[in-house]
Amino acid sequence: MRIATTLTTALFGFTAAAALAQPPAAMNSATGARPGHQPGVGESLPLSSNASNISPADSKSVIAPTLPASSIGSNASPQDYLRSARASLVAGKTGATQQALEMAETRALDRSVPQGQTGTPDQSPLIDAIRNARHALGDHDNKRVISIIDSALSG
Repeated sequence: MRIATTLTTALFGFTAAAALAQPPAAMNSATGARPGHQPGVGESLPLSSNASNISPADSKSVIAPTLPASSIGSNASPQDYLRSARASLVAGKTGATQQALEMAETRALDRSVPQGQTGTPDQSPLIDAIRNARHALGDHDNKRVISIIDSALSG
């Protein structure tokens, strides 16, 4: 009787482990998207309020979590996003800080370039400052992030 109970328990354990190891049947295995969700549109899982996936050292997953949306809207200037990033960091909201820095960089990259030179990276000091602030955030060096943002806003 004891052997039968032990074997039943072991079999149940193996079955449960195999079931847990498989992705949900309805999830798209190529994108990780849940059914009916188009990647890049609307709220997407996983969600996080913490900065992550900035550098290899702070990346815990190949799927970067969705960060909190900026409270200043989607049409703000790079400087507005930098001020928002600074305020978020002072409040301890690293995910909102990362999102604001990424939006600042996106807005700062809006530019006109001659045909054929679209692949040439922007070398402006503002782009460099935002990139450095993002990397400092990935290194958890909040004082440096604030210093870089303050310098970028005064320059």
